[in-house]
This record gives sequence, structure tokens and C-alpha cells, in this order.
Amino acid sequence: MKVTVVGAGNVGATCADVLAYKEIVEEVVLVDIKEGVAEGKALDIWQKAPINTYDTRTVGSTNDYSKTAGSDIVVITSGLPRKPGMTRDDLIETNAGIVKTVTESVLKHSPEAIIIVVSNPLDVMTYQAHLVSKLPRTRVMGMAGILDTARYRAFLAEALDVSPKEIQAILMGGHGDTMVPLPRYTTVAGIPVTELIDKDKLDAIVERTKNGGGELVKLMGTSAWYAPGSAAAQMVEAIAKNQRRVFPVCVKLEGEYGISDCYLGVPVILGKNGIEKIIELDLNEDEKALLETSRKHVREVMEVLDKLS
Repeated sequence: MKVTVVGAGNVGATCADVLAYKEIVEEVVLVDIKEGVAEGKALDIWQKAPINTYDTRTVGSTNDYSKTAGSDIVVITSGLPRKPGMTRDDLIETNAGIVKTVTESVLKHSPEAIIIVVSNPLDVMTYQAHLVSKLPRTRVMGMAGILDTARYRAFLAEALDVSPKEIQAILMGGHGDTMVPLPRYTTVAGIPVTELIDKDKLDAIVERTKNGGGELVKLMGTSAWYAPGSAAAQMVEAIAKNQRRVFPVCVKLEGEYGISDCYLGVPVILGKNGIEKIIELDLNEDEKALLETSRKHVREVMEVLDKLS
């Protein structure tokens, strides 16, 4: 199996490295527009194969998409971060153009590929990839929920002083401060988390999760890459190995949760065909209200892209 990762920055390179190290696929192609960067990072990853004992071949390419031909899965991480003086609309216009070009380029050589979008703003870039590709919604998805849920679980593990392996959680909505963590669906080795932690502490963890990306930007002066890259790789693994794992994934809703024509994170089953099934949880009124707030926010951002078209 062959996977292409477009964008050899921190997130893309981390994704490629995890895919290689875990031997999830036979070949990983790393593509970037900067001369030599993808080739260099792919070579670096390949040179540590004897050290970490894996067989996955990593290949780099500077904007030559012919090397991506026959890819089963494509991960799009390319795009610019928001810079000082840049409005949200500026960022959307710039990155939408990048995602459009990348989507067209990869599908020219791999028309049967499943697309995973990591570029920001995540929800609207997934929308853009879907518009451009004209693929079924089951084959175009965004990576956000796995990352956001991982942060939530990590914070809970720290607060409870338990292994993060023991914590299961679901998080819904848009990628940003309107995301919807669901404590009612959060467990620690099957025990409801609400039985193990005070409400005030849990609420504080929920708020920290919503601002998880911003916290890292303040600390490092740039956005995260280890966790986002690993999250994208985990989605690739679920598809490549037909694991049928349940993950929160950004997908176009067509009536689920009473929402249509909006890209939101919801729990799905990921397998060899991409999104095998969208799972509809029985949300209570408070949870529905939070999801509706998130929907309105994402829809507003989608409309910015619509006006640019």
C-alpha cells in the first residue's frame, strides 16, 4: 500500500515518520513545494530504518506529483499559518487555493485515493477538498477530532494520575474553541469519568482542551506537530489495515444529528473504504445546543469560502 503526504513541514514529516516507523504501509511519498525539503526529510527517515528496524520506503518529491501515482491514501497538511495582520478571510483564501491545487494534482495521478485533510482552517479546508475532488463524502475527511480527543485524554490522565491508555472519550463539533467534548461519553477503564473527578476540575479540563492548540502556540511560537502528525497517521492506519476503529472525524453531514451541508467532527467507523459508517449518538439537550453553536460557527466560515468562489 502507498500513501502520499503533501506538505513536508513539521506535521507532514511527523506523519510520514510515524507511518514508516510503524510499518503501516509499504511506501510513503512526501511532497513539498520547497526545493529539496521533502527529499531530505524522506532520506533522513529512510536512513534511520536500520536503527529502528522498519522496511517502509520513504520517497521525497519537490512538486512532482507523478511520484505519487497509485496512492491509496493522501494526507494533505500543506498551507500557511496565520500571520500577523492576516485576517481569517485572508487565511481561508490563501489555504483554499493551496488545497485546491494539491487536491487536483494528487487525484490526477491517484483518482481512487482516500483524502485526509489536516490543513487549517480544518473544517473549511475539508469542505474545499470535497468540492474540488467531487468524491463521495466517505472518501474525503478531516483530521481534528482525534487530536482534540487526545489532548482531552492526556489532560484527564494527568489529573487522575492514570495511564492515558485507560481513558476513552468522544469529542464532536468544529476544530476550535466551539468543539464539543462529551464528559457523559468519557470513561476510565469503563468507569464514568464523572465518578472520578470533581465537576469544576472536569470543566477546567474541557476548557483547556478547547484552547489546546492556542496553548502550544503561546509556549512555542508555532503550532503543534507531534500530536497532529501522529493523529493523521492513526487515521491512515485504520484505513490501510481495515481496522474499523471508532474515531471522531470531520465529515460532511447529510441529515445526521439533524444537520445538513456542514462539515463537523462526529464519531465514525474508519475502514478500508474510508468512512464506513457515521455513528449518531443520543445527545441530550445541552449537548445538542453546544453542537448547534459549533455548527453555526463552521457554517459561517464555509460561507466565507463560498463568497470567494
